[in-house]
Amino acid sequence: MKNIEERLSGLRSCLKKDSIGAFIIPSSDPHFGEYIQKHFACREWLSGFTGSAGTLVVTEHRAALWTDSRYFVQARQELQGSGIELMKMRFAGTPTIAEWIKREVGNGSLVGIDPMLFSKGEFESLSAELYPLKLSLKDDLFNEIWGERPPVIFSPATIQDISLGGCDSKHKLNLVCQKLNIENDLLYILSSCDDIAWLCNIRGADIPFNPLVLSYAAFTKDKIYLFASREAFSKDQASNLKNSGIELCNYNEFQEFIKEFNQDYVRVAPIDKISVKIFNNSVSGGATFIADPIRGGVTGSLKAVKNSAEIEGFKKAMLYDAVAWVKFWIYLEEELQRGSQNLTEEILANKIGEIRGEYSEYKGESFSPIVAFGENGALPHYSPFGNGPVKVVGDGFLLVDTGAHYPFGTTDTTRTFAIGNLTQEQRKDYTLVLKGMINLSMARFIKGTRGASLDFLARGAVCSAAKIYTHGTGHGIGHNLCVHEGPQSIRMEENPVALEPGMVISNEPAIYEEGSYGIRIENTILCKKWVENKYGEFYEFETLTIVPIDLTPVDKQLLGPEATQWLNNYHSNIYEKLSVILNQKERDWLAVKTLNID
Repeated sequence: MKNIEERLSGLRSCLKKDSIGAFIIPSSDPHFGEYIQKHFACREWLSGFTGSAGTLVVTEHRAALWTDSRYFVQARQELQGSGIELMKMRFAGTPTIAEWIKREVGNGSLVGIDPMLFSKGEFESLSAELYPLKLSLKDDLFNEIWGERPPVIFSPATIQDISLGGCDSKHKLNLVCQKLNIENDLLYILSSCDDIAWLCNIRGADIPFNPLVLSYAAFTKDKIYLFASREAFSKDQASNLKNSGIELCNYNEFQEFIKEFNQDYVRVAPIDKISVKIFNNSVSGGATFIADPIRGGVTGSLKAVKNSAEIEGFKKAMLYDAVAWVKFWIYLEEELQRGSQNLTEEILANKIGEIRGEYSEYKGESFSPIVAFGENGALPHYSPFGNGPVKVVGDGFLLVDTGAHYPFGTTDTTRTFAIGNLTQEQRKDYTLVLKGMINLSMARFIKGTRGASLDFLARGAVCSAAKIYTHGTGHGIGHNLCVHEGPQSIRMEENPVALEPGMVISNEPAIYEEGSYGIRIENTILCKKWVENKYGEFYEFETLTIVPIDLTPVDKQLLGPEATQWLNNYHSNIYEKLSVILNQKERDWLAVKTLNID
């Protein structure tokens, strides 16, 4: 905590010098994705809070951090003794950032932000909320106070084969132009690295857990300009890009490039994905904001609706990942059976990555693995790294949430394993979580249905025990892209985006008992067409994940006959698909794990 105090003091000295009353530090980089390089982890460095979402505000005498329900317990632990106050977002009595700042500083004070880390949309809304206080744009103060700051890293890039993505960049550009009804010589700007990766069929390793290239892009109806590290692409790759209608430019040339265009002909997509600094320096004046043509929204999404090649790729990825899960589960049981006293969460987290690494197609984890035993399972985004060794011994639940990237797809799976003896309440909770997951898996619904309309199918079983989980039930998943991908979701909060055939979504109800245990069971599901009749077009879900579910804690009577039949069919399907590619030992083990519940 001494380091935290010194760092806060260093920032406050900078603020005092520039007459800044409060400074806001978000968890973002100039591209506003979920994960960021260490170079941009200013909020983590300054506060000690390691969660992926949170905003820190520092004034002359106080500091506070806002984060959501996924991180309440973790933030309380990591902020302890720092002097930084935890603010629980969306909880009654918690002030907004603007409300808190206005109470803390005088009316004439300036509120500082780094203009590269706030989007134009965030800037506009924050300015309105803070009025009459004014925002002051301060370029990267952390260069002054963060010694040995990690540099920005550009890694070698790859070009996705058309057999994996289903279509080339020229075709994708045509799809985007059709959606935008492009007729004139307009210039469209993209700052979101995953949109750019999709459009240009490129992948990289510049962002942790996301196979992305740090990049900007601009396109006309005929051509794409890609701004990335030239050194990240070989000469052959640059030539391939050129043949696909993509001109490779230097990452740092982006702002100057935009300035050359008449701003009346510039379009920016969207307002929440371009930094204030780039907008003010390069795109101000007559530039117009439009909806994201790739991520989409209520008008449909080009990226989220997977084509047949992408869907087949997902299924192949699930097959590879299922074999890794089988090997992992066997390893876990063998270690427990031999009475290992040294088995830890961290060892298990590393083990599944090690097993996946046996396949040359494995390209890395799709998010930091969550391996949580006992009370740690109650932390939805718990990390087994950096907290000291936590042994997996005794009775309780072991929650394992992990995923991987393959060239042909991305996975995200959670299984909760029974370790030792369980209480009756634990068995009941486990069964209700499983029942909720199955209820959503069996859903059939009419075209136009939104995720919020389906959420209670999963959440309802948990609510029947007068319990609740506060995170969403489902998020979109990218095709060898971001494991958390919009615009679709399944959650309590309203999202106007309707589910469409081709959308891939997680299905992950849960129960968390703070200080005791956590249970989450997650499959990946695909929205697909079911039937069409005089009443309209109806959809259903196909479960893509083929990883066995621990049957030890299941209460068959509570689960009910319909869900039990679904579970039996699910396990029969798993055995049929996996048994032909497993060795005899693994096949015998799987036969036991996938037995029907009588």
